Amino acid sequence: MKYSQAIKPISYLKAHASEIIRNISSNQKTLIITQNGEAKAVVQDIRVYEQTQDSLALLKILAQSSTNLDKRNFKTATKSFSDLKKRIKENQ
Repeated sequence: MKYSQAIKPISYLKAHASEIIRNISSNQKTLIITQNGEAKAVVQDIRVYEQTQDSLALLKILAQSSTNLDKRNFKTATKSFSDLKKRIKENQ
C-alpha cells in the first residue's frame, strides 16, 4: 500500500466520515489524516489493526526468546517435560 495515496486532510475526514469508514472497512485500508500539513492520526480497519497488534506481539515474543537464548536462560525440552511429569505426580 502506498501511503502517499492514502493521505487526507482533517477537513476531508469531517466532511466524509461515513464514506471513509465504509471504504476503509470494505477495502481493509489505512488512511492518514493530516492537520496543518502534518500527519496527525491514522484511521484503520479494525481487522488490519488486530493483525498489526498480533504481529507486534509475535515479534515481541521472538525478541524475548532471542534475548533468553543469548543469555542461555532456557530449559531443554527434556528438562521441561521431566519437570512437568514431576509436578503432575506431586498434584495427584
